[in-house]
Amino acid sequence: MSTKDFVEKDYYKVLGVPKDATEAEIKKAYRKLAREFHPDANKGDASAEERFKEISEANDILGDAKKRKEYDEARALFGNGGFRPGPGGGGSFNFDLGDLFGGTQQAGQGGFGGGLGDVFGGLFNRGAGAGAGTRTQPRRGQDVESEVTLSFTEAVDGATVPLRMSSQAPCKACSGTGDQNGTPRVCPTCVGTGQVSRGSGGGFSLTDPCADCKGRGLIAENPCEVCKGSGRARSSRTMQVRIPAGVSDGQRIRLRGKGTPGERGGPAGDLYVVVHVGTHPVFGRKGDNLTVTVPVTFVEAALGAEIRVPTLGGPPVTLKLPPGTPGGRTMRARGKGAVRKDGTRGDLLVTVEVAVPAELSDKAREALETYRDATGSEDPRALLFESAKGA
Repeated sequence: MSTKDFVEKDYYKVLGVPKDATEAEIKKAYRKLAREFHPDANKGDASAEERFKEISEANDILGDAKKRKEYDEARALFGNGGFRPGPGGGGSFNFDLGDLFGGTQQAGQGGFGGGLGDVFGGLFNRGAGAGAGTRTQPRRGQDVESEVTLSFTEAVDGATVPLRMSSQAPCKACSGTGDQNGTPRVCPTCVGTGQVSRGSGGGFSLTDPCADCKGRGLIAENPCEVCKGSGRARSSRTMQVRIPAGVSDGQRIRLRGKGTPGERGGPAGDLYVVVHVGTHPVFGRKGDNLTVTVPVTFVEAALGAEIRVPTLGGPPVTLKLPPGTPGGRTMRARGKGAVRKDGTRGDLLVTVEVAVPAELSDKAREALETYRDATGSEDPRALLFESAKGA
């Protein structure tokens, strides 16, 4: 993503909130739009899915106080839609956001790792002079994405699952220095900053990652044989991850600081876990509510009855079936659904289905024939035909 693309995105407009909106107003607007454009509520609608991605990206920036401050400062710096060069400058400039904010932008996550201090230092030729010559900059670790599959019950009640992660981490052979002797030297080209400045006219300069040290700020005289001087090596670890109750299929959970470790004292990246949920042979799910279809006999539906209904992981509940209940009617067992974010539970939606026996005994057939003769003058389809004629 170029800086021009980034600053031209009006995240406030995407969420429909003013620039001075409070955190609560931003959260409320996001939740409303997320429910409206969520892919689960718009099956097969590509435009709704794209809109949902824009909404999520906007919330990721504006919902985080630090990122929102950096975003506002960037838009103010670049004129809310385009870079404004100084006298004698002209044109527009595209450069990587990872370079601009001193961190690595993760695809699809809308986040950035560094602060604006490096930007100002590069633009106005500050931070590379005396007093800062040998100081290497901390670097935030990369974000990592993984997937986990839960059973239907685990998703409803929450679960702790082991997750094996493979990511870049400080090389153990050289303690992350990249040098066999553990004594890398400061890069003379960037003087340990990991960045070099280039003039752009109009009194401004732009910063790029140093090509000689590849942005590390350090050069290994005796490169480590394991990491080849990069200071990073592939690492595998297993962690216990708590998946909250009520998670839905396809939901993306963010675990702060559980991604790739940072360099030179920088913070670790984040771990994003995409959850896949299996199906259940009896229960379904509709938001925070669970669903179940319960068969009843014709006699129970016609005369009324008390029926026992199973619940997920709990004792059955008894529902009163009113006389004359038609097939397809849905009743509600309150508090027997999925766990909500506030700890309360949704409801169990019970849909009645009139069961028709495949075989009848002679006595049952005789009883039904007697019932047919007693109600033979009634035509349940009469109103249907009358309505069809009047249409």
